[in-house]
Amino acid sequence: METFTVGQAAKKSGWSPRMLRYVERLGLVVPGRTASGYRLYGLGELNQLRSLAELRRRFGLALDEVAFAARLRHDPPLRAAVDGWLAGSEAGANAAWVEWEQRKHERLLAA
Repeated sequence: METFTVGQAAKKSGWSPRMLRYVERLGLVVPGRTASGYRLYGLGELNQLRSLAELRRRFGLALDEVAFAARLRHDPPLRAAVDGWLAGSEAGANAAWVEWEQRKHERLLAA
């Protein structure tokens, strides 16, 4: 299988080496490593990078938004919490939030 260094992968994918390292830190595309720690990108990673660029262009997404979506997929408690919050805010949770803030301020003033 053919592999590419970070510099070669950057040229082939249209990403800069710095952005490839950032994409890896976000956990979106994780290349293999040599025994001495150098990144090695295969065709799978290059395809992921190309499709990630297309996803960002198509939907106007930032990398951190894609990373958060990936985190939601892999962290069921976080997903449940976000789903619950979204459902609550859609159902008029603003009134509950205002009431909670009011009680918080009352407690602060009483202290």
